[in-house]
Amino acid sequence: MNTRRQLYYSVGAMKISHITPLSTVTNSQKFLITNPNRNREKNPQKSQQKRRESKQFCNVNQVFLEHSTTVFSSIQRRIWISFRVRSLEEEREKPQNMVAEAEVVCQQNMGVLDVKHFQNKGSDVHQIGDTDANLPPNFDRVRVTELVSAELLTSQEDAKSADRISDAALESAVLQFIPSLRSGSFADIGPRRYMEDEHIRIDDLSSHMGSLYNFPKPSAFYGVFDGHGGPEAAAYIRKNVIKFFFEDVSFPQTSEVNSVFLEEVEDSLTKAFLLADSALADDCSVNSSSGTTALTALIFGRLLMVANAGDCRAVLCRKGEAIDMSQDHRPIYPSERRRVEELGGYIDDGYLNGVLSVTRALGDWDMKLPKGGPSPLIAEPEFRQVVLTEDDEFLIIGCDGIWDVMSSQHAVSLVRRGLRRHDDPEKCARDLVMEALRLNTFDNLTVIIVCFSSLDHMEPEPSPPRQRKLRCCSLSAEALCSLRSLLEGSASN
Repeated sequence: MNTRRQLYYSVGAMKISHITPLSTVTNSQKFLITNPNRNREKNPQKSQQKRRESKQFCNVNQVFLEHSTTVFSSIQRRIWISFRVRSLEEEREKPQNMVAEAEVVCQQNMGVLDVKHFQNKGSDVHQIGDTDANLPPNFDRVRVTELVSAELLTSQEDAKSADRISDAALESAVLQFIPSLRSGSFADIGPRRYMEDEHIRIDDLSSHMGSLYNFPKPSAFYGVFDGHGGPEAAAYIRKNVIKFFFEDVSFPQTSEVNSVFLEEVEDSLTKAFLLADSALADDCSVNSSSGTTALTALIFGRLLMVANAGDCRAVLCRKGEAIDMSQDHRPIYPSERRRVEELGGYIDDGYLNGVLSVTRALGDWDMKLPKGGPSPLIAEPEFRQVVLTEDDEFLIIGCDGIWDVMSSQHAVSLVRRGLRRHDDPEKCARDLVMEALRLNTFDNLTVIIVCFSSLDHMEPEPSPPRQRKLRCCSLSAEALCSLRSLLEGSASN
């Protein structure tokens, strides 16, 4: 036991400045500590008498040191016990099962929904992500993985031939999770002289469209339109968006989401994009050199469908991970470059025909004429769709001014931290715009954030482990003398 005790001493002053095991300190060393002037004695008799007194003092000092070590050990144990009790109380506050003697039961890891990305025309399946997560013990519902596989659909060459989400998946999706929609947006002119961005957000599409339209609930519609060559094209699309996307195309209506409904929605959106593009050519108030990119997001029940033409981007946050729900249509990407060159266009320094930085847009009829002829600049959108789960937290829709200076994951992490602080998507959209400005973006900025659940249903971020701080205590010579007197009095009694 003595080898585990620690003796704190220093020569003469009795302050803590060194650490050594008590068993290694000899009596002569203790004598030197308590009587450093021993060699200066001239009288042998006085010296012998002082040695006897010093020996007695050493015995008393040894008792004092042993008792003080016991006191220090007792204090240290009390501190450890209080720390352990506090940590156990914190563990009890978490939704975990406890057993006797404060042992925490380890939960089994369960697989999360496998999100897969499908390319059209029978291409191979590429898995985007597969992670494990710890679930609360009261999670006794059937796992989504056993009932439904969420499918991200994209069409890179022919959007109409994309794979469909099965009816069984959609029916089981309705039984599992219903999103609670709320959104916020923010726009800023940035360093540009003119604001050319427009956007729209409708959290309750059924109420907005009225009783003449029958949509699965909840239903919502969001869109971002990033203009170029002047604000006319984006403003025109925003003004007539309901007419183009719902009224003129006979948007399909049903109370249930199935594969037939999905196919009809895709066809309807494609017609809406092409109709809006054609309307820009016929309207004399819109300059022929003005155009706009367009990204829309529709939510029906648990279905999220994104249609994109241009370089706006939609990003889904799934348990903190960013999943791109659209592909930027820029000349630098091989698939778009190949399509452009096949239609007689060319890429010069990253620009379509040396003029435009995107390969898909509405308007820009000075590059598409004659009307009806083949053009490397098209308005046909690409689609991606997914069945939302309780792991999906929010969707970010932003123009290219955001994505020019930050990655999708950066944006997701920033919004996620903001929602945990104040749970306000409007403030998060503003924070995202301010971050892009701080990173010296050179374009207009528009952001929409759509939350699928309240903060109570979001998985909390793991807090960093607390580190124990060890504190070194030192006692003055007066304190040591007082403690020694107390221990000597206890020993005599």
